[in-house]
Amino acid sequence: MNLSTFIARRYLFAKKSHNVINIISGISAAGIAIGCAALVVIMSIYNGFDSIVRTLYSSYTPDLLVTPAEGKVFTTDSEGFEEIRSNAAVLSFCEVLEENVFVTYGDNHIVATARGVDSAYISVTGLKDYVVEGNFELELGDLKQVVIGYTLAQELGLRIAFVTPLDVYFPSRTADVSPVNPFTSLRSERLYPGGIISLDQNFDKKYMFLPVETLRSLLEYEDEVTSVEIYADSSVISPNGVVNADFQKKVSAALGDSFTVKNRQQQNESLYKLLSYEKIAIYAILLFVMIIISCNIFGSLSMLIIEKRDDIEILTSMGADERLIKKIFVKEGWMISLLGIVAGIALGLLICLLQQKVGLVKMPGNFIVEYYPVVIRWSDIMIIAGGVGLIGYLAAVVSRAAN
Repeated sequence: MNLSTFIARRYLFAKKSHNVINIISGISAAGIAIGCAALVVIMSIYNGFDSIVRTLYSSYTPDLLVTPAEGKVFTTDSEGFEEIRSNAAVLSFCEVLEENVFVTYGDNHIVATARGVDSAYISVTGLKDYVVEGNFELELGDLKQVVIGYTLAQELGLRIAFVTPLDVYFPSRTADVSPVNPFTSLRSERLYPGGIISLDQNFDKKYMFLPVETLRSLLEYEDEVTSVEIYADSSVISPNGVVNADFQKKVSAALGDSFTVKNRQQQNESLYKLLSYEKIAIYAILLFVMIIISCNIFGSLSMLIIEKRDDIEILTSMGADERLIKKIFVKEGWMISLLGIVAGIALGLLICLLQQKVGLVKMPGNFIVEYYPVVIRWSDIMIIAGGVGLIGYLAAVVSRAAN
């Protein structure tokens, strides 16, 4: 331990002659501690919500999504798709057909996005975990069923317990439209409610799921699809939950320029960017609050320097230069910050752990989780400690320069 650190530590923990300096130093450390604790708690809660949002989107977002570069529909009978199907890293190859349709149920009607999916999709998707009524089953013997979003079901007045069928309409692509009776050009399919699903507001008011063969019949297609969803083995998934670049390039190369291949992050690029920017903004705002709190160090050091005038003169007479004197008080100011950082991070982690284990604060209203979600990330703790520590050091330097 060098001389400046030794003296600074003695000044920090030794009893001062004026009690007010002790109080101000304590207030400075306590302010930094409360600010650090708030940073840890708020960032951890944000991580919790971030994790929930990503999990929700991951429930119906495949590892890779294949769509045509031009046009709307395509077939999967080419050599490129056969090569992908036979790849050992591909767990599931799901053909999906999607189209906006007109839906009637009793006297109610809506426009919804119908997704025709196969049995492979049902087995790998996480959507079945969000069914609030009924089951995620699209066939019951010979009976064709539909799984519909919660908001759509409310608008239609649909319940699984009801036996009334649901009719889906779409204009014929081949028949001429009669000016006398346009309804003759509409094709229809009758399905029965199999389940109601609730994920998020945008999803619940948009989607309904039905057998892909039924939707093909309605749209007058044979084996066309609008997209292919690929679910991959964990061996090609990166730690961040996204398919690694090599596997994505291999799939893209097999299909050529006629198709676009997007990983999970690229499918929701705006969402992931928004989540990252929001976290940076929250950290920046709270760090700015820490700058204001650190102004207490200025007052604490100023009063300590006034109290230690005699000590400064003695040290100077013993050969201490101005640089050593400056280091002593800068280090003391920084030690006040470090003391607050350690106490604040410990307090913040304690609150987060209690929230995880016990559930201190409940979520208001009806949310998918009962308590505020908390996810502690040690990278965030390091960033908080580094950022607040730097602010404390700069505050100490400015305080000494001003005195």
